[in-house]
Parts: sequence; structure tokens; C-alpha cells
Amino acid sequence: MNIGIIGVGYVGLVTGACLAELGNTVTCADINNAKIQTLSEQKIPFFEPGLDQLVVNNYQNDKISFTTNIKKTITDNTTLIIAVDTPQSYSGEANLSYVFDVAREIGQNISDHKFILIKSTVPVGTCHKVKEVIIEELKKRNINNITFDVISNPEFLREGSAIKDFTEPDRIICGYESSEARIHLEKLYLPFSEKSIPVLYMDLLSSEMTKYASNAMLATKISFTNEMALICEQTGADISKVCEGMGSDHRIANKFISPGIGYGGSCFPKDVSALIHTAKINKITPKVLNAVKQTNLNQRKFFVQKILEYFNNDLSDLNFAVWGLSYKPNTDDMREAPSITIINELVKQGATVSAYDPKANSNAKKIFKTDKIKIKSTAYETLNNSDALLLLTEWDEFKAPDYEQVKLQLKKPVIFDGRNQYSTQKLKPLGFDYYSVGR
Repeated sequence: MNIGIIGVGYVGLVTGACLAELGNTVTCADINNAKIQTLSEQKIPFFEPGLDQLVVNNYQNDKISFTTNIKKTITDNTTLIIAVDTPQSYSGEANLSYVFDVAREIGQNISDHKFILIKSTVPVGTCHKVKEVIIEELKKRNINNITFDVISNPEFLREGSAIKDFTEPDRIICGYESSEARIHLEKLYLPFSEKSIPVLYMDLLSSEMTKYASNAMLATKISFTNEMALICEQTGADISKVCEGMGSDHRIANKFISPGIGYGGSCFPKDVSALIHTAKINKITPKVLNAVKQTNLNQRKFFVQKILEYFNNDLSDLNFAVWGLSYKPNTDDMREAPSITIINELVKQGATVSAYDPKANSNAKKIFKTDKIKIKSTAYETLNNSDALLLLTEWDEFKAPDYEQVKLQLKKPVIFDGRNQYSTQKLKPLGFDYYSVGR
């Protein structure tokens, strides 16, 4: 198939590269000239394991190309994928202005039937609104004989494992209306159905809701586990053992029940807030979702409180070493990262911070503007003259440090582990004061 993707951010680029790898000819279009120039030089503007080689291979084989010409991308391709950003507004509502901008351009330029797949995360009812926008533009052109299909096709890509998530998904969700759209989708996703990967077909509204419901459920598991961790700390139970017991129940399973300092990133915080907003405008009080969101924010506060209590509520003139800044390992993404909240609170309390992340250092330098936060080149460099080590992201690089070296470089052997990566039984005999979550 000839496929045009409009919006070459994280979702658009991963989707484009993977579809090209499946043998399609893909054109990735974006209004950002600098981004398109970078991609045309076969450079990837963010870190995602395996994506750079996938893009390079398909670019050199003429299976993927990059352009700022949105009009030509629309006219030249029968399959169009909208993958623009839907940032969160102050109220929690998803900002759909970019989606509607693309819809207007489609309405202004189509001359034959198009299958328009929306991969952007959008609230329930957006596909119908996109149809209205396109129809309105066609009316302005005095055209009433051009047909098109708007299809809901949400993405379920996890940063750090996006290539595998696209090529080996648990399921593919397709919301459609016409029989022609169904046939087109079956052809597009034939490589997946041939491998017995479920392709679930449903109405537009249900498809749109499935995306939000899925992410909200995963966020709920994380917040529930973190709340259990707080109870474990107060009662003397060990959350690690509790999670092992819970996860052994096949009805619960062991994914997304690891305690820590909360979820972050571009999906869970934004999608939970957007779903809360959708509930409210429909006169529903989403008590569970409100609790999920608040519990996640509280988890960061509780972690800082541990540090404050250890240092007698006075962090003045203390320096903290921080390992890990991205919201999760295997990505350089710091959107809604717990590290931002925690580090800013430490600085607010009078401390300074020396921080390091294997991939997110460049993004961190853009976020932290104060000279009280220093971004270091190596993990061990952060330890010099530091009063404690804080582990905030569970990168493999941090899993088995040289504990004697850590102890030697720290002013005092103290570790606050926000991801439960280390062992109390191992660190206590080495002379460390060790604090984790729920243990």
C-alpha cells in the first residue's frame, strides 16, 4: 500500500518505519522543517531502541520518505494516518486543534476516496467531528461526490519497546463504519492476522474509548500497588512479597504491579486526565480515576517526605546524587517524569542536585534551568560530595553498581531507592542506610 502519515512525532515515526518494514511505501509528512531535515539525514530526534536502524534501512530502500508537503502527501496516498500530538490542556481535556487542522487540509485537497486512520489519542466522538470538518471543507469547494472513511485505529506503543509492540501486538483495535473500510483494514493488517494476532473490529466510539480505558486500567494497577506499598510500610509487610503473591493470581497477573514513585510519560497522565474530563462533561463523577491520579501524585510527595524525615526536615546545603531522569528506562522521554517533581522539591527545600541519566541528559538540561541542578556525564560523577544517592529510574546500568565505590564517594552511605531495585539484605551488611518503597 501507499501510505501517508501526517505528524512525524514518536507515534508517527514508529508507525511509518514499521509499516515500511512490512513492505508498504510510506511518506511521513510534518510541518516542522527542522524535524524533516533531520530525518532526511537519517537521524532520529529521540531515543527508541532499534528505530534508527529500521528508519535507515527503509530510507535507503526507498520504502520511507520525509516531506513537509502535506498537500502532496494527501493527494498521492489512498491510506492516510493522522498521528499528530494531542497535548493536554489546563483542564485536562485533550487539545484536538492539530487533528482538526489536518482534517481541514484533507478536506481542502482530496479528489478521490481516502481511508483516514486516526492514530492520535483522541476522546470519544473525535472521529465523528473529523468527518464533519472534512465535509465542511468539501462544501466550501462545492463538492459533494467525494467519499472517504474515517477510521479509529489507536496505538498501544510503549516507549522503550515500541518496535516490538507494533510488530507483535497483543491486539489491533479498528473502529470503522463502512464495509469498504473493513475490507481495507483487513488488507492493511493481513500480515498480523496471518500470524494469529487478534484484529478487533468495532464501532468508532468503542474503539476510541478502548484506548483510554486500557491506559486508565494500567494506571489504576500502578496506583493501587503504590497505595498497598504505603500500607505495607506502616504494617511491616513487604510489598515485594505481596506483589509476588498478587501477581501469581492469573486474574491479576504480574504486570504493572511494581511499586515505586509513580507513573509518568506522555500517555498515562494525559489519558487519565482526559478520561476524567470526558466523565465530567457527561455529568459523571469519576471517583476511581480521580483517586488514581491523586495517588500517583502523592507517591512522589511520600518519597520526598522519606528524605526529609531522614535529614530532620532540613535539606539546606545538602547535595543529592540522582540516578535516572527519564520517566522509565529505555527512553529519553521526561514528560511528566517523577524525577522532575522530586528534584524540584529538593531544590525548593534548599538542596542541590547532581543528576545523571543514560539517555535523558540532553532533555534534562532543557528542563532544569537553575545552577542548583547539575547534569553529570556519568553515574559515579554524581556521587562526589553528595549526602545521599536517589535512584529514580531503573536503568540496567544502575542494577549492579560497585557498592564499595558508591560508599567511598558519598559523604554518608545513604540510598533512597524509588524503584525497589536494590536489596535491604545486601545493603545493610555493607553499612548503608537504605530506604525503598513499601518494604
